[in-house]
Amino acid sequence: MEIDFAPITRCSKEHQKIYQDWFSFADSDGDGRLTGGDATKFFSMSGLSREDLKLVWAIADTKRQGFLGLKEFVTAMQLISLAQAGRTPTSDILNAEVDFENLHPPAMEGLDVCLDKMKRRLAKQNGAPKVQPSANWFSSKSSKKVSSNSVTSIIDGLKKLYEKKVKPLEVTYRFNDFVSPLLTNSDFDAKPMVMLLGQYSTGKTTFIKHLLQSSYPGSHIGPEPTTDRFVVVMNGPDERSVPGNTVAVQADMPFNGLTTFGTAFLSKFECSQMPHPLLEHITFVDTPGVLSGEKQRTQRSYEFTGVTSWFAAKCDLILLLFDPHKLDISDEFKRVIGSLRGHDDKIRVVLNKADQVDTQQLMRVYGALMWSLGKVLNTPEVMRVYIGSFNDKPINEATAGPVGKALFEREQDDLLSDLKDIPKKACARRINEFVKRARAAKIHAYIIGHLKKEMPAMMGKAKTQQKLIDNLADEFAKIQKEHHLPPGDFPNVEEFREILSSYNIDKFEKLKPKMIQSVDDMLGYDVPDLLKNFSNPYD
Repeated sequence: MEIDFAPITRCSKEHQKIYQDWFSFADSDGDGRLTGGDATKFFSMSGLSREDLKLVWAIADTKRQGFLGLKEFVTAMQLISLAQAGRTPTSDILNAEVDFENLHPPAMEGLDVCLDKMKRRLAKQNGAPKVQPSANWFSSKSSKKVSSNSVTSIIDGLKKLYEKKVKPLEVTYRFNDFVSPLLTNSDFDAKPMVMLLGQYSTGKTTFIKHLLQSSYPGSHIGPEPTTDRFVVVMNGPDERSVPGNTVAVQADMPFNGLTTFGTAFLSKFECSQMPHPLLEHITFVDTPGVLSGEKQRTQRSYEFTGVTSWFAAKCDLILLLFDPHKLDISDEFKRVIGSLRGHDDKIRVVLNKADQVDTQQLMRVYGALMWSLGKVLNTPEVMRVYIGSFNDKPINEATAGPVGKALFEREQDDLLSDLKDIPKKACARRINEFVKRARAAKIHAYIIGHLKKEMPAMMGKAKTQQKLIDNLADEFAKIQKEHHLPPGDFPNVEEFREILSSYNIDKFEKLKPKMIQSVDDMLGYDVPDLLKNFSNPYD
């Protein structure tokens, strides 16, 4: 089953040249990104209604970044051309039987005149440095090329806000030592990630192979524990496997934070690259099967739950895979699921290989799985469970029956729809994670500032520190009451205590209200303004 995650731009070479010229003309800043202001002025030449253009922008801006690249611009032009022919712009049109290669560019009133003026002006320059001509057409003011720090999208805006307002707070109060490593540009620019977790032989690697319609480099499938390492499957120019130590130090990859788990982990981590249209939009994280008994803790040379927690914070979707014959949730698997705390909205449960049992057995298996999950996931909501058989083999109708076959197909379609929505929701997810991190950094600053304030000026520092560490839960309650903070936003007491015990509290910085206020202002004003400025320009 193939997944079409984004419209593929299809047009002739002649039309590509036309669209390239149009895009260069419309892009007043010359940075390869057509923002809302420029787009509204250029698209208005089409003569379409505001409602039609609103739909065009919504479909073309598939990643909700607030700007169009050349590929998205061509998609928008094709939608405008179809709308001028009387068809309502919808995402379904892009997958319909339309001859896109021979679809003529839309009629843009007055564009030929503007292009002629541009060409004459460029000819008169006679070798002078090339200037983007559209600036004079779109604006009466002389415009300069946008600097690298200018905000041209929501993601760029988040980078700037992080560097100016959140990162200073994190550095001052050592947030990176207690909670999460500092973010880099690659963390913001990374493609959406999907992590698969489960016991061995539940079909994690097969699931990825099913979606890609091919094996990725270095993949192994078998009834025994075959995947013995964390494998990031991502897009690349050719098929190759990159060792973990190399991946962790590459500036253009968002895995620098994994260096905190040491060489023992990095030797069990690798990146598998291959050219694939699906991987242009999504990155998959294949994980080792969760072992049972003491093997999980004694035979792994790294902190497995810590690594899964790190990936959970970076991922957009977490799939927990179960096998009808492996429903027991061991203590180790329970700890792994516990490490996903705070990311409940990302978790989906998949009951894989469901065609191996008949309908009556499947009913009992489903009930047993829900009972087991209820004991592990301490939430009042019922977890969404997808039932199916995610492999390349046809569904076994001998056991599943016609009713089961229809059910599996509907469930698989629902899960694939969930996956299709990931690129569209990626920008919203980045904003959500950014706000969560900023709130966590603010609370961390309150905690460190409070502990510093409780330390004596001269005598008895060691005794006071030990007392604060022993009564950390009470100190959290004081901070929560003093600053009116939600208790659910505070870190785990035991984990915080363990890290805090290796620090000298007296060396921490005092609370700086101006830094806290800066983050509050960012959450109250800057982030909402950013969303407003880079929303659909026709809203």
